[in-house]
Amino acid sequence: MNIQDFIASLTNKDLVDLYRELEKLENKIPTYFFSKITEAQLKQIVNIKRKISNNCFDHWFNNSISLPDTILDFLFYLITENKDFVKDYNEEDLKINFIAPILTKVHYKDLEHEIRAFYDEKLTYTTEEFILTGNCDFYVAKGLFSPEKPYFFIQEFKRELQYSNPQPQLLAELIAAIELNNFVTIKGAYIIGAIWNFVILEKLNTNKYQYFVSENFDSTKIEDLTTIYKNLVFVKNEILNLA
Repeated sequence: MNIQDFIASLTNKDLVDLYRELEKLENKIPTYFFSKITEAQLKQIVNIKRKISNNCFDHWFNNSISLPDTILDFLFYLITENKDFVKDYNEEDLKINFIAPILTKVHYKDLEHEIRAFYDEKLTYTTEEFILTGNCDFYVAKGLFSPEKPYFFIQEFKRELQYSNPQPQLLAELIAAIELNNFVTIKGAYIIGAIWNFVILEKLNTNKYQYFVSENFDSTKIEDLTTIYKNLVFVKNEILNLA
């Protein structure tokens, strides 16, 4: 068997194990980048499982937030302008035309509490066994000029096929944040085209976690986009209470 055939015969688990052994031989801690980490790699370094719960999101989604007509008109305008293009937008198109206006309107910046949103900002979590690092699409954090304490993350779909699944990327970011903050739970969301999913991660023990994924919310439908917006406002209010 030549080297090409040998490499082709390796499974994803084999590649992860081989990478970790090579890092050990070089006395280096294995490093995993948020933008490239896969579900298999994440499960190799931590004990993490998805759980199903019918009421896990009730405290979040069943909020009493009421939106003024100006916000509803804004959301309707966004849908009208983008609904025919969302499926074909590349990553930057989707971010600039559809996602960023929503996040800007929610307005996470608060000078009194020293909170704001950060785009494409680096985050690193280091242990003796592994390092999680990379630039995050979006997160809200304590700190006005540089992030000090991350609270909430949004991960966007990447079109590159090999790294297209945003869920393990988001989970890796949430794990990093929950450990850096000494939290036991943290919230996030990931986006694939028009579809938003919200996520809750809970720490159970050292390197042991469980997470919950919400139903799909289609942001091209006004009812769903209204709910998405309310959910984001709820997170903003929650962060302000924590800060």
